[in-house]
Amino acid sequence: MGIRAEHVVWDWNGTLLADNDAVLAAVNRVCADFGHTTAVTLDQWREVFARPVKDCYERLLGRPLSAADWARVDLLYHHEYRSLLHGVGLAHGVPDLLVPLRQTQSLLSMWFHDELVPLVAGFGLHDLFTRVDGLRAPDPGGNSKAEHLAAHLDAQRLRPRDVLVVGDVLDDADAARAVGAQVVLVATGTSSRRVLRSAGVPVADSIPEALTHLT
Repeated sequence: MGIRAEHVVWDWNGTLLADNDAVLAAVNRVCADFGHTTAVTLDQWREVFARPVKDCYERLLGRPLSAADWARVDLLYHHEYRSLLHGVGLAHGVPDLLVPLRQTQSLLSMWFHDELVPLVAGFGLHDLFTRVDGLRAPDPGGNSKAEHLAAHLDAQRLRPRDVLVVGDVLDDADAARAVGAQVVLVATGTSSRRVLRSAGVPVADSIPEALTHLT
């Protein structure tokens, strides 16, 4: 049975933006700095990733992180990731399959708002979205998306039951559930299909497949 929705909220990193290589390079930059001698593979990162992000780094490194440690993780990760953004492209099917959708669309990301907006515009996508929102304040520890999704929908006067959220991690499903929206997860980013299936929601292997769930 298909999903009926009047509006689609897209996630950015790992969903519309195919940034796995940059993410993994940044993760390994952090791990090397903290003495992790073996490179982390994408499959390993997909199995361990969760929010709060600080917790998943602690599991990966096998040690607790102090406030100073976390500040260092944050600095190292973002410096490496930003240095690689120029080589990152869009996911398969973007924007070609988004343009003809009858649903209105918006973008909600946990990436920094002041960097997100010009990045989206640089890909020529800005006109696709009724609203683009990223983080406007620091998010120590990499916390949940739920309150950001609630504010994103409120700002557009959208009824959650009319909304489909498409994202690549369990937090996208948790956020959708928290506000009463529908969700499809795509196994294209930082979580494996096995992990995503634990949410009990539809899981697709690509943006084109995710869109087949819409009616």
